[in-house]
Amino acid sequence: MTEAGSKLYIGSDHAGFHLKERIKSMLIEMGYDVTDVGTHDTNSCDYPDFAKPVAHAVADGIAAAGILVCSTGIGMSMAANKVKGVRAALVHHAYEAMMTRKHNNANVLCIGENITGPSIALEAVKTFLNTDFEGGRHQRRVDKIEG
Repeated sequence: MTEAGSKLYIGSDHAGFHLKERIKSMLIEMGYDVTDVGTHDTNSCDYPDFAKPVAHAVADGIAAAGILVCSTGIGMSMAANKVKGVRAALVHHAYEAMMTRKHNNANVLCIGENITGPSIALEAVKTFLNTDFEGGRHQRRVDKIEG
């Protein structure tokens, strides 16, 4: 999907802040150009305020992919999927990350800090970024999602 140097957008609410910071550090070490839309601390905030800028950056072609973190990943995925052209997927481990790229051409990865441990989350992010969409029969299905 992406390679070092690619532009990625990342965001979290207060409940996903610590995991977002770990993911961001890993991505920078891997050579990605990362834009962090926030939050930048653990003060209570609203997840849509961070999901929307990430989703719009992906939908507008500014970012190759987006990563969103909250306590469960559910709210982030719901908010991101409101943006046309975004296919945000909530994943809990690397297998789901791989399959959502292969079969759904997901372009935003959502993770729950309170659900998925950091090492599993980091592996899921790597897998998401290193897996390509298979196309073929899956393209027909993605087209139906885009409606």
